[in-house]
Amino acid sequence: MKRMPPTGETSRVNGVADSATRTLRRLAAPGPAVTSGDVTYEDEQIGRRRRVGWVFVIVWTVYLIDPLKHAWALDQPVARIYTIAVLVAFVICYLGSYWVLFRLPLHGPTWPSPSPWLVGRLLAVLVALLLAATATLYTGANGLATYIGTFIAFALPIRRAVPLLIVLLLATAVVPQLIVGEAPDWSIMQGMALSAIAVGGVRLIIINNQALDLARKQLTELAVAEERLRVGRDVHDILGHSLTVITVKTELAQRLMDIDPERAKTELVDIERLARESLAGVRSTVGGLREISLAGELVNARTALRAAGIAADLPDGDELPIRHSIVFGWVLREAITNVVRHSGARHASVRVTPTSIEVSDDGGGMGDGARAGSGLSGLRERVQATGGTLTLSNRPEGGLRVLASFPAGTIGESR
Repeated sequence: MKRMPPTGETSRVNGVADSATRTLRRLAAPGPAVTSGDVTYEDEQIGRRRRVGWVFVIVWTVYLIDPLKHAWALDQPVARIYTIAVLVAFVICYLGSYWVLFRLPLHGPTWPSPSPWLVGRLLAVLVALLLAATATLYTGANGLATYIGTFIAFALPIRRAVPLLIVLLLATAVVPQLIVGEAPDWSIMQGMALSAIAVGGVRLIIINNQALDLARKQLTELAVAEERLRVGRDVHDILGHSLTVITVKTELAQRLMDIDPERAKTELVDIERLARESLAGVRSTVGGLREISLAGELVNARTALRAAGIAADLPDGDELPIRHSIVFGWVLREAITNVVRHSGARHASVRVTPTSIEVSDDGGGMGDGARAGSGLSGLRERVQATGGTLTLSNRPEGGLRVLASFPAGTIGESR
C-alpha cells in the first residue's frame, strides 16, 4: 500500500522546526562590525597599531645626534662625507627593517612574529654599518648600538633577545674600552639598557593584553555556544518524541486504512492532536527566544559582559520603566553586542530613564568617517518607527555612546 502524504499539521510542524533552526543560526551568527567604507574595525585597529609602532621607532632617532656631531667634527672632508653617508645608510636600513616587519601578514590583534633568520639578516646589515662607522668614529659610533638594541627587543622574544643584548652591550661599551685601557662607556650602557627595557616592556604589555583579549573573546563565544546547545536541546526534546510517535501512527493508519477504517480514523485524530501539541511547544520555544524586554536583556547583558571580562554599571531591575520596555531591550541587546565584540572596552555603563536609554563604553569608539553596521542601522529604523531617535557618538573621554530617546509625551508601549 502506498504511503499517505503528511497531514497539514505535520507540514506546519516541519515548517516551524525549520524556522526554529534558522533562529538558532541567527543567534550563533557573529554580530555586525562597525565599518568605515570597506575597512573593518579590526583593520582600523591594525593600522592604528602600525602607526603607533612607527612613532615608537622614530623616537629613538635622538641617539643619532652624538654620532652626527662626531662625524661633522672630523677634519678630513673625505672621512666626513664617508661617515655621514654611512650614518644615513644606517638610518635608512634601520627604518627599512621595521618596514619589513610591519609588512608581514598581521591577522587580528597579534604582534609581528618574524622568523629568526629574517631578523638575523636585518641585524647583520645594521651591525655591518655600525662597524663601517667605527672606522672613522671609533667609540663615537657606539650610539648606533642603541638602535640595534631596540630592534632586538622589538623583534625577538625575551629568551632570544636577552643574550643578544648582553653580547651587543659587551661588544660596544665594555670590551673595546677595556682593550685600550679605558673605563666602560656607562652612558651608552645606560641608554642601551633603558631603551631595550622600554621596548621589551611595551612588547610584553601588548602581548599580554592581546592574550587577555583573546581569552575574553573565547569566553564570550563559549557562552554563546553553550546557549545555542541549550536551545537546541530544548527544541529536540519538544519535537523528537512527538515526531517519532507521529511517524509511527501515520504508518499504522496507512496499514489500517483498508482493514479497519474506524481504527485508522482514531489514529489520524491522535496524529492531529500530537501535531497541534508539538506546534504549540515549538511556537512557545521560538517565541521565548524572540521575546524582548528590558529586564530580560539586562540579565543577558550582565552575563555577556561578565563573560567578556568587562566591568558593568547596570541599573537595578526594580527601577526600570514600563513604557518603551521592548524597544529599550532591543537597543540594549544591540549596543551590548557591539561593546563585547568590537569595542575593546574595559568598562560599560547603562543609564535608563522613562524616556531614554544610554549605553556607553570606554573602548575605541568610532573612527573618523565610520558608519554603523547593519545591526545598528536596523536598530535606528526600529527606534524611529516607534517615535524615537537613536544617536551614536564618541565620548570626549573615549569610547562610544549609544542613546535612544523618546519624546516625553509618547503614550503606550513601544514595540
